[in-house]
Amino acid sequence: MYQPAHFTEQDPATLLALMKAQPLATLVRGGGELSADLMPVEVERVGERWRMTAHVARANPLWREADGQPVLLVFHGPQAYVSPNWYPSKFQHGKAVPTWNYSMVQAHGTLRAIQDPEWLRAFVTRLTERHEAGRAVPWHAADAPPDYLDAMLKAIVGIELEVTRVEGKFKLSQNRDAADRTGVVLGLEADAIAGRQPQAEATAQAMQAAEQRKRRDAAGAD
Repeated sequence: MYQPAHFTEQDPATLLALMKAQPLATLVRGGGELSADLMPVEVERVGERWRMTAHVARANPLWREADGQPVLLVFHGPQAYVSPNWYPSKFQHGKAVPTWNYSMVQAHGTLRAIQDPEWLRAFVTRLTERHEAGRAVPWHAADAPPDYLDAMLKAIVGIELEVTRVEGKFKLSQNRDAADRTGVVLGLEADAIAGRQPQAEATAQAMQAAEQRKRRDAAGAD
């Protein structure tokens, strides 16, 4: 991944927050023709290590073909178009062009397929509880007939990633001055109100969070 220094994000808490907020990741594998699959991934930070788990349909050849092979998981954060008209500096010298702001995390590692029924049951139960939490009437695995649930579990295979590297790229106008960054936030908020970009507000919030982290890190360095 192309990584200009000002867009590089290495803070584990920041990377984890994005992955938990955007758990539907793209798994890319090679071994001949490139292939990509979408899947919800459970991410945990265990000490200094990462744990990433998911599941796919047993009919999906991914778990057979990629078992023991290097793969790439891509977590997509908020993204939005940035107009040069949002930069105050554009009206001073005209040196501005359109761009795109976005956040992403890439995780590299080796895939391991898991067929153990108890592992699968515990994983699916945990994943369901996480995404049903906070609902007025949450669904529980026990709500399904036992024989039906057993059949569904037999139709999936677990996936665990032995993570070797995690890197984040948060392209959020860090290469612009403070006035231009403020202009982008205001432009994105206006787009959100006008309904022009579905992720404009989330991208503006990501920019503001990056500013807060920058100030916090600067204060910590003093």
